[in-house]
Amino acid sequence: MSKVWFITGVSRGLGREWASAALERGDRVAGTARDLAALTDLVTEFPETFLPLQLNVTDRPADFAAVEEAAQHFGRLDVVVNNAGYMQFGMVEELTEQQIRGELETNLLGALWVTQAALPILRAQGSGHIIQVSSLWGIVASPNAGAYNASKWALEGLSQSLAAEVSDLGIHVTILEPASYDTGFKLTQFATPNPAYSHLRTTADPSGHPLGDPTSTRTALLALVDAEKPPLRLLLGQSALQIVTTEYESRLALWRGEDSIDRPRHQAVGEDAGEDDEKDQA
Repeated sequence: MSKVWFITGVSRGLGREWASAALERGDRVAGTARDLAALTDLVTEFPETFLPLQLNVTDRPADFAAVEEAAQHFGRLDVVVNNAGYMQFGMVEELTEQQIRGELETNLLGALWVTQAALPILRAQGSGHIIQVSSLWGIVASPNAGAYNASKWALEGLSQSLAAEVSDLGIHVTILEPASYDTGFKLTQFATPNPAYSHLRTTADPSGHPLGDPTSTRTALLALVDAEKPPLRLLLGQSALQIVTTEYESRLALWRGEDSIDRPRHQAVGEDAGEDDEKDQA
């Protein structure tokens, strides 16, 4: 049977890839964006199976209204993908109150509001799959990305608690953890730089690996939503497992009081880091 998706942030990037992949195989998709003009091509190509919804995920009442509209339009919801977000650059000392609040309100609270809106519908169905788009940087941390790390680490904790809460209700939760992908989007949210941290700034990808091809994530995501028992977490990207393995081996060594494993030394994330999330998705 075809599935019904609700995906936030489908104007471009990974969200657009996943919406297109679902539509091309015959699924139905409600996709959100701040600017509906960015969705014109999907509306034209899939007039019967794509529902465009204008949404800023920081608006809680609007999130509830959009989820309800999607469920009423298609008659059900099977997959909810909280993809909307962006990356706020800045050393911790540099971040303004507005910048850190904006990051958390979009990346964390936006996903929470959509999740809360969808849960009564999924509970009534006795089925559904919530996919929370975190990041590799929801597991590890880097200089110049403290706000983004904070939002994704918090989303991971919230989502793991959620998974335990709904496991007996027929609802699956997966935390998606992509590495860096070449989405062609220039991240533009920057704190005012403090010269004291100039030595930490770089435009290199902190993973030290080439940026991934966004289209390569399509197969993995479709397999994930089709799985009878989907995993709680799914890493995406060739470099991801290597980075996470080093991180956790280092943590275990530290907790055990061992010094045999070098601690990871992450470079600062810079403008061209190629993360999957984007401001326009919110």
